[in-house]
Amino acid sequence: MLRQGFAQVTEPWFAYQLVIVLILFAGAKFLSRSIVPRLEDRARRIHGHPGILRAVVALLHQTDWIVFVAFLFLALSVMRAVTWPSRSWLVAVVLSLSAAWLVASVLSRVIRNRLAARIVAWLVWLYAALVILGLDEPMAALLDSLALPLGDFRLSALVILKSLLVLAAALWVSVLAGNFLEERMQRTSDLTPSVRVLVGKIAKIGVILIAGAVALSTVGIDLTALTVFSGAVGLGLGFGLQKVVSNFISGIIILVDKSIKPGDTISLGETFGWIRELRARFVSVVTRDGREYLIPNEDFITERVINWSFSDELVRLDVEFGVSYDSDPHKVSELAIKATAGVDRVEASRRPVCWLTDFGDSSLDFVLRFWIRDPQQGLTNVRGEVLLALWDAFKENGIQIPYPHREIIMKQPKKLPDGLDGLPAD
Repeated sequence: MLRQGFAQVTEPWFAYQLVIVLILFAGAKFLSRSIVPRLEDRARRIHGHPGILRAVVALLHQTDWIVFVAFLFLALSVMRAVTWPSRSWLVAVVLSLSAAWLVASVLSRVIRNRLAARIVAWLVWLYAALVILGLDEPMAALLDSLALPLGDFRLSALVILKSLLVLAAALWVSVLAGNFLEERMQRTSDLTPSVRVLVGKIAKIGVILIAGAVALSTVGIDLTALTVFSGAVGLGLGFGLQKVVSNFISGIIILVDKSIKPGDTISLGETFGWIRELRARFVSVVTRDGREYLIPNEDFITERVINWSFSDELVRLDVEFGVSYDSDPHKVSELAIKATAGVDRVEASRRPVCWLTDFGDSSLDFVLRFWIRDPQQGLTNVRGEVLLALWDAFKENGIQIPYPHREIIMKQPKKLPDGLDGLPAD
């Protein structure tokens, strides 16, 4: 086909076809500008069908190419009906290339990453263009000639390119399949949250490894030839990727021993929150202020972790307070227990207790202990509600909360300057 094109470049009809193609392209661009706004208004009315909406949006982005391909098809049909077929060669080639680009760009929209989608679209279109122009076999021979012998194995540029393409496609499909299996595991109610995450991760990693091995075998690469490469990877893991491997192994240990699981309320250092997700390298912890901390798995193995909901959701909280020495400690304890029991989040099945702990310098010191069942809702707020309930109860019953005061005794009397002792100056 390419030789035929070289022969027709010098003919007058080649210039005519080129002008026709340019006019049709300009007309498609102009017409698409008036069509797209109307189609967008109708697309906005689609609700509850995200898949259909995404397909419509992908087609709207290629409206100019759709119109251009339709114009080329009509022009080619007319030209073949009224002229010799050889006089429409350029229009036919441009129609094939445009249709290939349209299909590649629309199908690549399945990939959510825009950069990856564009790369895939260009690669698919380049391959289609080589086939349409008849250059696929010469290009394959050229790439195969660029080879490097490695013992009995011949590593050529064609094998590398095929391996990369097949491996990328296999990994993409395997990641989708792994995510699907992981989501299905998360919906299984018969397994504990930790086991769900563990089985989902193992299934995902297993699918990816199998897909990679199958892809390399498909293009004719002997997996035993990768022994040297795997040794280099192992050496790199031993020296440069210690933390990555440590976090990965720590994540597996966490899932196996079920020390933490999604939904647990934990404290690690100054971080207090609930576990949102367990990943291969880190644990996602969301705090009460909306911050999401990505804590390495190794920290949950080597550091001290408080799991507020490890074996039981019930959590006991302490509130310390003091009252005046003029107060009856029996009445104070009774009022504190009654006031605390009236707070909504305080567990009704566990009666609060209040104990006198010390005769302080300025107050009778008490500790109030109560239980809650939802630590993920916060601890400071429920303590604040209990303190407010104590304040209202003590104020209503005339019990005072003292504040420190000091008495200064002067051994030698001092005469104050005139006017500073509250008496008028002489």
